[in-house]
Amino acid sequence: MSTKIRDVTLRFLAEPSDVNFGGKVHGGAVMKWVDLAAYACAAGWSGKYCITAYAGGIRFVQPIHVGNLVEVSAKIIYTGKSSMHIAIDVQASDPKERQNRLTTHCIVIMVAVDEDGKPTSVPEWTPTTAEDIHLQESAIKLMEMRKTIGEQMETHVKHLK
Repeated sequence: MSTKIRDVTLRFLAEPSDVNFGGKVHGGAVMKWVDLAAYACAAGWSGKYCITAYAGGIRFVQPIHVGNLVEVSAKIIYTGKSSMHIAIDVQASDPKERQNRLTTHCIVIMVAVDEDGKPTSVPEWTPTTAEDIHLQESAIKLMEMRKTIGEQMETHVKHLK
């Protein structure tokens, strides 16, 4: 692949089928959109089929209403050997006004896999701006925190076995 794409934005209208019992767009619908954008971003960067390994830190800041124009933006902020850490922002607006407001944000980790479903290498992303360096440092800190949380969660996992 000659040109790696680091970011992608998906745009669409929130539909009545996306609504929960409270009349707003269902969180599960938003999470699906997040996963779709993360896949498009990871596949565009790696040139390979990718799977979701982690989605976390999801914050639902404001509701999305039926008929809103939704923009799901995904951007690579760190790469490992086979993984890509992707920052996701979801914004929505009345399509007549186009004044975006942040509704959701999170981090998703995608892993590139080969034909046998085994992790395979991805191109390294190197930050060049101060903002990108900050994003990469943040991704590394979050990775360290997830390891600690994972160790603590082992107690619960063993209990369920």
